[in-house]
Amino acid sequence: MLKITRFDDVTRFDLARTLFGRGRYWTTAYLVDGLLVDTGCAFTTAELAKALADVSFDGIVNTHSHEDHIGANGDLQRQRHGLEIRAHPLALPVLADPRGRQPLHPYRRLMWGWPQPSQGKSVADGEVIETSRHRFQVIYTPGHSPDHLCLYEPDCGWLFSGDLFVGGRDRALRAGYDVWGIIASLKRIAALPITVLFPGSARVRHNPAEELAAKITHLEKMGEQVLARHQQGRSVNEIVRALCGGPMLIEFITLGHFSRRHLVLSYLRMNGEEPVPTATSNRV
Repeated sequence: MLKITRFDDVTRFDLARTLFGRGRYWTTAYLVDGLLVDTGCAFTTAELAKALADVSFDGIVNTHSHEDHIGANGDLQRQRHGLEIRAHPLALPVLADPRGRQPLHPYRRLMWGWPQPSQGKSVADGEVIETSRHRFQVIYTPGHSPDHLCLYEPDCGWLFSGDLFVGGRDRALRAGYDVWGIIASLKRIAALPITVLFPGSARVRHNPAEELAAKITHLEKMGEQVLARHQQGRSVNEIVRALCGGPMLIEFITLGHFSRRHLVLSYLRMNGEEPVPTATSNRV
């Protein structure tokens, strides 16, 4: 399923696999001045390629290597000779071999599918990607994934945030995410004069400073509460029950891969199932 919306010079593509007549677990790609930011999931490759058939563009930037953001990379690169794909250096092995480098849980295969391989070029923190009318600054923002980056256009105040910020008040996290890294990265982008924030899913935000500040405050406050209870000798399960509310549907859909427990574990910087000593659980 594909929906197209335009915001001034930016074209937004909302993409989702159609199940039982509805789009499920949407992700977003953006086209701006010949640059495509992310490419959706494998199941929407044909729809995106059709929408772009008569559009001139010569570059892709992936905000990170998760399968719902690189899904059409390979097909678009094969269809357009010389199409350059840029991403963080840590993302490049995944782009080249998605199946070998990024095993997918059953829910991820169902919702987004396996991307085809593509060849990418690395970009560095602070590097500027130029189009005919815009200059996009690469900002390294790990936490959601180790290879996550955002794109910032300072003249327009645009920020393409990938999955670093999609809104909401988190009470669950996927295994492997780094919540303290997310907080540090949110603080980095919150310091910028952003006029429009284009997220990797969810609605576009105009003048998002207040929402960014609220997100940071929420995550930091929860972290303080998690660490305080851990220092009191509370177990992970006790902390989950006290701070994260009741069971969530997504925990059942993902078989626990995305859960309240993983949020608490991330705050405690867990190694396996045992928390490191509280004295070394320093915040970023």
